[in-house]
Amino acid sequence: MSSPKHKVLPGDIIAGLDIGTTKIVAIVAKVNEHNKIEVLGIGRVPSSGVDKNDGVVNVVLTEEAIRQAVKIAEEQAGVNIRTVFVGIAGQHIKSSKHTGIIIRDQVEEPINTADIQRLVDDMFKLQVDPGEQIINVLPQDFIVDTSRSIVDPRGMIGTRLTGNFHIITARLNAVKVIYRCVLNAGLQIAGSTLEPLASSASVLTAEEIEAGVVLVDIGGGTTDIAIFKDNVIHHTGVIGYGGNIVTMDIKQDCSVMQNIAEKLKVEYGCAMPNEMDQNQVITIKGMRWNPAQEISLYQLSKIIHARMEDIVNSVKSHITNAGFDQRKLIAGIVLTGGGSQLKHLTKLFDVHTGIATRIGLPVAYVANTDKEVFSNASHSTVIGLVKWGYENGSLIPLNNSMKVADVAKEASEAQVEVQAEAIQVDTQNGELNVQPQEPTVSQESIVAGDDTAKIVKEKNRFSLAGLLKMTKDLFEGDEDPSIDN
Repeated sequence: MSSPKHKVLPGDIIAGLDIGTTKIVAIVAKVNEHNKIEVLGIGRVPSSGVDKNDGVVNVVLTEEAIRQAVKIAEEQAGVNIRTVFVGIAGQHIKSSKHTGIIIRDQVEEPINTADIQRLVDDMFKLQVDPGEQIINVLPQDFIVDTSRSIVDPRGMIGTRLTGNFHIITARLNAVKVIYRCVLNAGLQIAGSTLEPLASSASVLTAEEIEAGVVLVDIGGGTTDIAIFKDNVIHHTGVIGYGGNIVTMDIKQDCSVMQNIAEKLKVEYGCAMPNEMDQNQVITIKGMRWNPAQEISLYQLSKIIHARMEDIVNSVKSHITNAGFDQRKLIAGIVLTGGGSQLKHLTKLFDVHTGIATRIGLPVAYVANTDKEVFSNASHSTVIGLVKWGYENGSLIPLNNSMKVADVAKEASEAQVEVQAEAIQVDTQNGELNVQPQEPTVSQESIVAGDDTAKIVKEKNRFSLAGLLKMTKDLFEGDEDPSIDN
């Protein structure tokens, strides 16, 4: 069974951490009495230690970037951050569909949560490729004897219970290293979830998830895809490139430095060349030994269009391969992430997919009036992590507090040595685990990978309630919120 959760209450200080290939973002927030997220601080620093294929490739740089992002968020909010909800992403993430069946002994008794949990537990026992680990099991629907397409079978009478599941796997070492970086930065892990699910929590509505919608989260190194229909997640996928490759194309084709290429993309970039004036140019100041350079905005748009067209076609292939089309996706496509902010990108998706497209911003869930907080699509994931943490609860008591004195920070640094959490591999079943632990394992034993240390476990096993909450909570019977992951 999954570890018990500590309920997160309105007013509790919640922190989220998005460890991306181009940026690391830390957010401090709380949920008010109206269930709106009040953002108290956001720290954002460049990420140079994370690779889109292999995850964290430089632990030292990643740990330092985490510390810097957290420090910025702390100073803005006047808060000490000790526990964070962490997003998991990368090209190593895979998904598949599986079906599980149990035969019930007590056929006269109604189906209950324990029956469903047996199915979920069986899914975690599936054989996966060496070096990979099942991180999420997302129930889709159930069959009770001959009754099909049942979202919540509890209370029904039947002998044979079948469940259809969406299974998400990740490279075990990649996730372990992420957790180690967080712990080594002096933080504790309150919980973790897949980043596309966090993003969907902040930008999609319950109506869209029911009607059928595709979330496309365009990051720096990768583009994440999630397809929802009838309150169920049907497909997740990762495209191996995002906004960074557009910058590199501009750098190469325009013969400019990378920082200039990024500025051109952000300030003047357009995904539809026919929307640009072919005679409009901008002048780029040359280096000391080079004259100024003129760049046609029409040609710049053609460079961007070519690469974004590749991303659009890849998204279209994911949609088709998942068995969806325009008729099944009534709510269309929702773009989010930093790479979604190119001018006329929604129009490019409209033209090539034939599916209505909009930009997804966390407006509906954020209380702040500061436009920068909720109008930046690159903040969708961290705001989604806050929402996910609030609605799912924490593996450990939240230890974030308003600053009173700097003594608290010294106490936290000492606490890392008497580790409240550890990360290790269960040598018997190869499972990645995260859970609260008595302070018996030193930080040194974790870094060294001491297999005698106690295993830590986080397994949000019943993910219908724990990750998406698009149906009633199977454990507590909570009412269905708008969305959670």
